[in-house]
Amino acid sequence: MLPSIDSYFVFVGAAAALILTPGPDTVFVLTQGVSAGKRGGVASALGVSTGILVHTAAATLGLAALLRTSALAYAAVKYAGAVYLLYLGAKTLRSGGEFDVPTATDASRADPDLRRSYLRGVTVNVLNPKVALFFLAFLPQFVDAGAGAPTAMIALGGTYAALTALYLGGVGVASGGVRSVLRTRPRFADGLRYLSGSVLGALGAALALDA
Repeated sequence: MLPSIDSYFVFVGAAAALILTPGPDTVFVLTQGVSAGKRGGVASALGVSTGILVHTAAATLGLAALLRTSALAYAAVKYAGAVYLLYLGAKTLRSGGEFDVPTATDASRADPDLRRSYLRGVTVNVLNPKVALFFLAFLPQFVDAGAGAPTAMIALGGTYAALTALYLGGVGVASGGVRSVLRTRPRFADGLRYLSGSVLGALGAALALDA
């Protein structure tokens, strides 16, 4: 059974307020949009949204409850996510060409780069146990108990993912516009690369050190 119209619109309002609050996903898509262009930013936004669908499925199946009750499982997922973010930060800092504006000869690399941005978005979101716990706590508030609860949770999770894709996709497009100035300002490109790498590393460190 799907949620009532009133409950659904309350959910949409609450979800929109949460999505529009800047967080790690917004920062991640910003850095990806700057480094890979607006298409890469949009791809990473779609990856984050796919991760939300994974968390929705996990919450629906009860897998997220394991992260809530098992300190070992929670720590394993948390540190895996932290290591991945630290890896992305270090890779960005070491890769001098990470922010180079692509030329026509780079066209053959477009699809692999978009797949990489997408998979990065999926990985960063899925390996954040706080997101899993959030959906386990948030979605049931708008769902009535009963046999139709799983269907309702999937519908709400899909709505949350769609809203996230719209917002973060816009962030990716906007951040990708910064690349237009990189050809003529190499120092700006270097500074942006160091800033993006540092931000990704800081996100990883914050996740690892969070109690």
